[in-house]
Amino acid sequence: MGDFNRSTKEISLDQIAPDVMQAVNAYIEKHNLGDILSDVSYCIVSTSEKIKKGLFNGPGPKLLFLTAILTNRWLILAYQADKEPILARTMQLRDITVEDYEKSEFYKMLPDTGLNISGIFTDAPEKGTFFLPLGKDAAGEGFKEAIIRSIQEAKK
Repeated sequence: MGDFNRSTKEISLDQIAPDVMQAVNAYIEKHNLGDILSDVSYCIVSTSEKIKKGLFNGPGPKLLFLTAILTNRWLILAYQADKEPILARTMQLRDITVEDYEKSEFYKMLPDTGLNISGIFTDAPEKGTFFLPLGKDAAGEGFKEAIIRSIQEAKK
């Protein structure tokens, strides 16, 4: 695998850490998104721990926590790298395309597990693509299936 050990855990909305929920709620309020948490179908916490190679860890965070909340219309994300402040973002499912990273061209060069997601964040002016890290475990695979199904439903 790449430079990280990744694991994913399915959780309920009320199991999300209070500081993460505070960041998510502040983002929702700032962007006047209303009650987007009313129809939550899936929540996960994905943990990425950098693998130490040699004497140094190399660039980037040593530990990344990603909380993902999936509803029938929204993907809500909250990232925390090391001890940095939590960054929350949202995307409407109807505006997203998703690719299993293991089926991408990049996988041959840098094996890893997760999703490549393209779309427009609520607070961004144009489309972008990002990597959503997931463990190669039951919760990671379950989230992949759930988000693909939810995106298909949102586009009907």
